[in-house]
Amino acid sequence: MRDFAQEIEQRKLAGLYRSRRLVSGPQQPTLVADGKALLSFCSNDYLGLANNPEIIGAMTSSLPDVGVGGAASHLVCGHHEAHHHLEQRLAMFTGRSAALFFSTGYMANLGVISALAGRGDTVFSDRLNHASIIDGCILSRAKVRRYPHGDVAALEAMLAATSGHKLVVTDGVFSMDGDIAPLRELARVCRCHDALLVVDDAHGLGVLGPQGRGSVAEAGLSEEEVPVLVGTLGKGIGTSGAFVAGSEVLIDYLVQKARTYIYTTAMPPALAVATCSSLDVVERDGQRRSHLEGLIRKFRAGAQALGYELMPSRTPIQPIMIGDNWAALALSQSLEAQGVLVTAIRPPTVPEGEARLRVTLSAGHSERDVDLLLQALAKSRPILSGGGAGKPAI
Repeated sequence: MRDFAQEIEQRKLAGLYRSRRLVSGPQQPTLVADGKALLSFCSNDYLGLANNPEIIGAMTSSLPDVGVGGAASHLVCGHHEAHHHLEQRLAMFTGRSAALFFSTGYMANLGVISALAGRGDTVFSDRLNHASIIDGCILSRAKVRRYPHGDVAALEAMLAATSGHKLVVTDGVFSMDGDIAPLRELARVCRCHDALLVVDDAHGLGVLGPQGRGSVAEAGLSEEEVPVLVGTLGKGIGTSGAFVAGSEVLIDYLVQKARTYIYTTAMPPALAVATCSSLDVVERDGQRRSHLEGLIRKFRAGAQALGYELMPSRTPIQPIMIGDNWAALALSQSLEAQGVLVTAIRPPTVPEGEARLRVTLSAGHSERDVDLLLQALAKSRPILSGGGAGKPAI
């Protein structure tokens, strides 16, 4: 235990220590964290559906019929008709033949990648992929080759020089940079070099594409071009859980092979009911996406006018690049003192020297909310110019 304590102290000295906030009440733009009301810009609830009355109503009204717990794994007696209906609904939503419901996005990536690749195979992973993809690659025991972020030419050269079974895995929208993968080009090189393409569209679903069907749909790519589509439901969809969508053969194979699906208790059926309701809202309510797009444009124009460095992102993920860990923490704390919550993101979540504030916008925000954020950023600007920078309290 002494070694653990020393490592914790080292993390504190390096500005890398992490702590949890205690949130009270529902997830919404104005929330209570550690007993203090704050205007939050760090949630992944991109469409503001996590506290939507219609979705809450669908879940609560189903409870007398379906109960609270999943009670067993899907392959024992936990696969409820509500889960089955959700899988059919997700297949329709993504334009795929079938879908499989997982408990979390992390479990989906671990289960899918380790089932589709193994010893003797090669997995090609974008250098900025999410930790769940990285861990899924490691768990597969396949040879893992990381290609430079978004560099299709480099990937193609690697694929051309590799024989055997090949898997290419990428985020659709990258969670820390907010940019979108070059999906059409990736699909092309995978077809040319007989590689199976897996896209995790966790941060694209609900936000991008026609009726919010995601980055793959926005790129106009079919099931044949993107055979394996992974998505989470706890972000733009506003509920919880995850899924993989593809051919019926793929889904049947994963039922047999994906350990994170086979060996875990099924999610509560009422959650599946709520998610179906949320998908209805996502499909019909284009105004939410239009409003969100307007907020993104407003924030980008305002932050750049203040001299902040942004990433080239048109998604709700709008990182403010800082670089130094302590400066990122100081800026975050300055905003919080003004009633605005934006979390500082530091290594190892992002590369060394690329600490940032990850601003995330939601359709639940108003234009006035964005104005308040920009005002707080304007007052905090001197911190990054040397006026008040230093090690903030942890």
